[in-house]
Amino acid sequence: MAQIAVKNLTFAYEGSFDNIFEHVSFSVDTDWKLGFLGRNGKGKTTFLQLLQGVYEYAGEIRTGMAFDYFPYPAGPGQLTQCGAELAEAWKVDGESWRVLREMEKLKVEAEVLYRPFGTLSPGERTKVMLAVLFSGEHDFLLIDEPTNHLDQASREAVKEYLSEKKGFLLVSHDRDLLDACVDHVLVLNRKTIEVQAGNFSSWWENKSRRDAFARMENEKHLKEIRRLRAASDRSRQWADKSERRKIGADPVKDPNYVGKRPYIGMKTKKMQSRVKQMERRLDREIQEKEGLLEDIEQAADLKLMPLTHHKNCLIRAKEYGLSYEGAEKWVFEGLDFTVCRGERVFLNGENGCGKSSLLKSVMAGLSGDREEAFRKAKLQERGSLEVASGLAVSFVSQDTSFLRGSLRNFCQERHLEEHLFCAILRQLDLGREQFEKSMEAYSEGQKKKVLLAASLLTPAHLYVWDEPLNYIDVFSRMQIEKVLLSVQPTMLVVEHDVRFRETVGTKVVEMEN
Repeated sequence: MAQIAVKNLTFAYEGSFDNIFEHVSFSVDTDWKLGFLGRNGKGKTTFLQLLQGVYEYAGEIRTGMAFDYFPYPAGPGQLTQCGAELAEAWKVDGESWRVLREMEKLKVEAEVLYRPFGTLSPGERTKVMLAVLFSGEHDFLLIDEPTNHLDQASREAVKEYLSEKKGFLLVSHDRDLLDACVDHVLVLNRKTIEVQAGNFSSWWENKSRRDAFARMENEKHLKEIRRLRAASDRSRQWADKSERRKIGADPVKDPNYVGKRPYIGMKTKKMQSRVKQMERRLDREIQEKEGLLEDIEQAADLKLMPLTHHKNCLIRAKEYGLSYEGAEKWVFEGLDFTVCRGERVFLNGENGCGKSSLLKSVMAGLSGDREEAFRKAKLQERGSLEVASGLAVSFVSQDTSFLRGSLRNFCQERHLEEHLFCAILRQLDLGREQFEKSMEAYSEGQKKKVLLAASLLTPAHLYVWDEPLNYIDVFSRMQIEKVLLSVQPTMLVVEHDVRFRETVGTKVVEMEN
C-alpha cells in the first residue's frame, strides 16, 4: 500500500492567463478504486498527464509508484500491426500469457490479439488495451473514459471487469460504471478538490445534502446582510444629521451652545464608530456568504422549443434493411418500428449493427433527392422507410472532427443567434474565456457541447442525436435529462448511457446484425 500525495500543485498551459490548478493539495491511496469527477474543461485529463510527467508544474507530486495510461496510442501507422505486437510497445513488462489471461476475464477470444488492430471494433480495441494495461503488476493505472463509443454489451463487460480490479484512477461520466467500479471519488469542484469514500451515488447524495444546507445558510446570511445594511444606513443618517447640527449651531441664537456642541460631537463620534463596526461585520457576513456557495453546482435550466408536426407518425419502418455498396451481407434487415409525436426512441444494439447507418438513412430521406443522397452515402436499402414530408430535423453527429474556426463563424454557417448560442454554452458551463478560442483547441467534451447547444437552439419537429453524451460531464447530462423530461420533444437517439436511456427514453428499438 502506497500513497500519492499532491502538495501545492499549480499549473497553467503556456500562454494561458488562468491556472487550471492553483495550490491544490490532497492524497489518495494506490489500493483504491478511485473515480475522478469534474466538469468538462476542469483539468481531469491534464492532471493525468501531470502524474505522468508530461508537463512542468509548480508544487510537488510524491509517490513511489509508476503510472500507466489508457488509452494507449494507436495512430494510423499502427493499425496494420496486430495487438500482440502493439502490446510489446505499449507495456514493456507485459508478458503475452498475462495479456491473454486478462482477455479471458474480459470475455474476448484470444485470436483477437493476433488480428490487425485496424480491423477490430471499438469494443475489441478497448478490451485489448485494458488487457495490456492490467497485465503488469506494480503500476498505478490511469484510465481515461474507457466506455466512449462502446455498445451496451461491451460496457457491461468492461464494468464487470473493472469491478474486480483495484489500484486505478478512473475518469468517466458514466454513472452506472462509476457506481459499479469505484470505492472512492476524487472530485474537482468549482473552487476546491475533495476526496471521499463511496461511489458516485453516495457522493451525489452527500453533495446534495451539503448544497441544501449551504443554501439555507446562505439565505440566513442574506437576511442578516439586509438587516445590517438597513441598520448601517440608519446609523449613518443619524451621524450625518448630528454632524450637521453641530456645524450649523449658532452661539448667538442658542444660549446652550457652549455645552451642546461637545455633546453633539461626542454623540456623532459614537454614531460613526457604530457605522464602521456594522460595515466590518457586513464585510465578514458577505465573505462567509460567498464561501458557502463557491462549490455548489447551480445548473441553469436549459430551454428547448420543438415544433409540432401535423402528422402523428413521423417515421415508419417496415421490413427495412440496409447495406453498403459492395458488401456481401446486409448490415441489418427486417426492422419494424415507428417514431410518433412526443416519443423519445432509443436505438440499442452492438457496435456494427447499423444504428448510425439507420440515422444516415433517415437524414437521407429528408433530402430533396433521396437517390442521390443514398448514392453519396454508398447505401442500399430494402423494405420501406417512410419519413413525414416537411419535417424539420436537428441533428447531433457523434463525430466532432469537422469543428474548426471560431464560434462566430459556426453560428453564421448554421444561422444561429450568436448571443443565444453563447448563453446556452454558458448554461452548459463552458467558460467565457473559451469563446475567443478556435474550436480546434477545445476538449472533446467542449466540442460536443457546441453541437448540443446548436441542436437545443434549433426549433425542430424531430431531434436526431447520434451518441450525444460521449465525453459530456455528469452535471451537463443531468441538465439535458431535465429539459428533455420537461419539454418532451420527439427524438430518435443512439446512446449507450443506461441511466440516460432509462430516464429519458419512452421506447427502445433493439437492433441485431
